[in-house]
Amino acid sequence: MTDAFFEELQTELHKGITEKGHPFRYCTMATVGLDRMARLRTVAVRNIGKDFVFSIYTDKRSKKVVHIKENKLVSLLFFDPGKLLQLKVEGMAVINKDPAVLKALWKGIDTPAKKDYTTTMAPGSVLEDPKRLEYLKAEDYFCLLEVHPFKIEYLKLQRPDHQRIRFSRVEDRWKGEFLVP
Repeated sequence: MTDAFFEELQTELHKGITEKGHPFRYCTMATVGLDRMARLRTVAVRNIGKDFVFSIYTDKRSKKVVHIKENKLVSLLFFDPGKLLQLKVEGMAVINKDPAVLKALWKGIDTPAKKDYTTTMAPGSVLEDPKRLEYLKAEDYFCLLEVHPFKIEYLKLQRPDHQRIRFSRVEDRWKGEFLVP
């Protein structure tokens, strides 16, 4: 009975990758490090691969990477204001260090976007003058995060009845159950 809702969430998430301007291109990612403070930031989902693995690019010096090393459990939150559809993804984040994978992805990044991973200073560092940010020429801090979801919550705000469904990964399948919205 929940299969149609799961198909909808899959379709909408994949549209976030393939359709320019789709609200699911970006999501809010939450991490919690050793300080036990939830940290939120907007990230771009670059790919959704086999077994629903979400790929996110970042600078390996970023705070989110530090948090993931301390606590691999993360959440992603997607919201489409036009459809009043919210998806909450809970999963385990993995830092992919495979040089061949990173090299192939790096080749596919536009030259201007590569600057995001080549600053001499780490993200979040204090900067005296934004116009004086310096970049590396032969080195980068490109990093691939992969989020392996184990729970996805679907919430559609609609009248007369809102729909809320929790999908849990059971071995290689997703099992859905309706929840009170």
